[in-house]
Amino acid sequence: MNPIYSKRRRRDRIVRVLCVGAALFGVTWLALILFTLLSNGLSGLSLQVFTADTPPPGSTEGGLKNAIVGSIIMTVIGVGIGAPLGLFAGTYLAEYGKHDKLTEVIRFINGVLLSAPSIIIGLFIYGAVVVPMGRFSALAGALALAVIVIPVVVRTTEDMLALVPNPLREAASALGLPRSLVIKKVAYRAARAGLVTGVLLATSRVAGETAPLLFTALSNQFFSLNLTQTMANLPVTINNFVQSPYVYWKELAWTGALLITLTVLALNIGARMLSAERTKS
Repeated sequence: MNPIYSKRRRRDRIVRVLCVGAALFGVTWLALILFTLLSNGLSGLSLQVFTADTPPPGSTEGGLKNAIVGSIIMTVIGVGIGAPLGLFAGTYLAEYGKHDKLTEVIRFINGVLLSAPSIIIGLFIYGAVVVPMGRFSALAGALALAVIVIPVVVRTTEDMLALVPNPLREAASALGLPRSLVIKKVAYRAARAGLVTGVLLATSRVAGETAPLLFTALSNQFFSLNLTQTMANLPVTINNFVQSPYVYWKELAWTGALLITLTVLALNIGARMLSAERTKS
């Protein structure tokens, strides 16, 4: 056998073993995290978790209803504000501003936002919203989550629209459709699975954020739907309960962490399925 060919095969085997080992290393830690959450969180999972509010100090009865509802409200509002803005900005970058100087500036700023620590965003919203209002509020928390959502949706929207073949746009334009309808009827439909995937990934990104909510929404132990006041939420509740001296609070913290993890896992699986569907089509 050619010695050069043998040397290349040995190198290929070594690189393959290293790649498999790195993948197994990462998957092992993920499996350990999931196992720890399941072993500690399943024991406290019951109907009471979804029907009762968080317990007062020292109590052994209560749930996470107010925190779950608060998290859902702030996440939905945050995604509802951030996703459309990200979609429009990504559309501009991919469809209208390909050769504009402003496009590079927007991409740079979006990249900075994408990698910015969430606690910095929380501090920004604290100074821009909480201080002028004079109090913490669920609205401020939702705005912080929206700021985190925007760069994720911008990046995925631009990437997905860039994958749409130009002949599709040219054919639609040849029929006399204006640019806006070409984007809406052709580009969006061709990239629909990818756009939805981006929104799901952004939702999973903000579902478990704690730092921005500590500076904006804070939390309480009561059920409230008032967006101008503090509102209970799972991440901050877990953070508070896990540091408490009460055993029952720590059990609820494990259960809340399990619920967030399963939600994020479900969103990521849904995004992967949509991505696979788009690849096949």
